[in-house]
Amino acid sequence: MSVQALPYISILAIFFGTTLIASRFSVGQYDPLTYIGLRFLIASLCYAAIYVISSKRKLPQDRNVWRHAPVLGIFSTAIPMTLIVSSLQYQSSGVTSLLLTAGPALTVIMAHFLLNDERLTPRKILGVSLAVGGAALLAILGESGLPDVTRANPLGYFMVLTAMLLASIMTIYARKYMRNLDSFDVGGVRMWTAAVTMIPLSLLFAGLDLSHVNVQGYIALLYAALIGTFAGMLLAFYNVKRFGATASAMTSNLIPLVAILGGALLLGESITSGMLGGMILILSGMIILNRR
Repeated sequence: MSVQALPYISILAIFFGTTLIASRFSVGQYDPLTYIGLRFLIASLCYAAIYVISSKRKLPQDRNVWRHAPVLGIFSTAIPMTLIVSSLQYQSSGVTSLLLTAGPALTVIMAHFLLNDERLTPRKILGVSLAVGGAALLAILGESGLPDVTRANPLGYFMVLTAMLLASIMTIYARKYMRNLDSFDVGGVRMWTAAVTMIPLSLLFAGLDLSHVNVQGYIALLYAALIGTFAGMLLAFYNVKRFGATASAMTSNLIPLVAILGGALLLGESITSGMLGGMILILSGMIILNRR
């Protein structure tokens, strides 16, 4: 990884880490379904604006984009993000970010069985063991990262685990069927599908009660939609294109640092020795996995 990539990686980690913090704040004012539906709506409108304004962008013409991107929109965006945001009702943004960092380890395990060119090696086995062990340590200790909760609700862990499993499956799906598709077109169709899926569900099951939302709540929603969901995905795409896959992996390693420190400073979340131990194990595993 080049030194030039470090600022871009750091900015993206700040985008995603602070979005987790904004989401943790927002679950106190929005129903999670309402929050996710509005967030997807705003981000999807941003994608639509790019297609309208830019002379270099036209609506996707490739049928494969419209065939495969909606699958990602539902199973890699709408459902996982709803689960992750909902889990923030039971645990801190720091704990959630740590658990999510172990997600690529699940992808490595699945890839061994589902992809012919992604076999487990002794190095990968060691990295996976450390990453999964760090996540298991958090669960065993019952870490919540919330100052007013002595032990985490297992439902939060279950939601994050389910989100990680879906994301890992969809990563394998994308590698098998979407390698040659335009990433921006995939992102646009993916976000539109997520919005079309979640907005009716949020209206049906949660309604549109914004009576408890204050100015800070609206700012947090706009920040998460514009910075975390729209700009963050565009920057992630730019980083992979310019600096390669290692840059993407390093971003995942930095997000917990942002979420843990930011959550403690802005939301009064706790930083415990168990969280630090889990972070060391998970990050050590991810560094080993991403060594060339």
